[in-house]
Amino acid sequence: MGNDILALISVEPIDATAIENFVMDDEKGALVTFRGVVRNHDHGLAVVSLEYSAHPDAARFLEDCCRTIATETGLRVAAAHRIGPLVVGDVALVAAVSAAHRGEAFSACERLVDLIKQTVPIWKRQHLADGATEWVGL
Repeated sequence: MGNDILALISVEPIDATAIENFVMDDEKGALVTFRGVVRNHDHGLAVVSLEYSAHPDAARFLEDCCRTIATETGLRVAAAHRIGPLVVGDVALVAAVSAAHRGEAFSACERLVDLIKQTVPIWKRQHLADGATEWVGL
């Protein structure tokens, strides 16, 4: 991986501080971090937990997303996605970008998260409070 990107898929909890530290340096005045957190509901149904599954090439897709944004913006970009079982309150995705100014950092981080959601082959199975399960993203 190049010096301007960091992309990780992990079964372990994500160290958001390490992700942020990767993108920061003394020339940057803006750090934007997105944390995707497991919530207790989805489309009106109560959710108790999730399981994330990833295609074997998911890490390459995540790296491609980071590289695309880094190339488009000239900024350092980092993202980590967790897989496996997660419960309400766990962090599933961390994406971070730093820039000299907030506007470009916000824009780049939003584009990164959107690109990850659109292209990285990771799916979630939601466990609902009524005992049912459902797959999202298939």
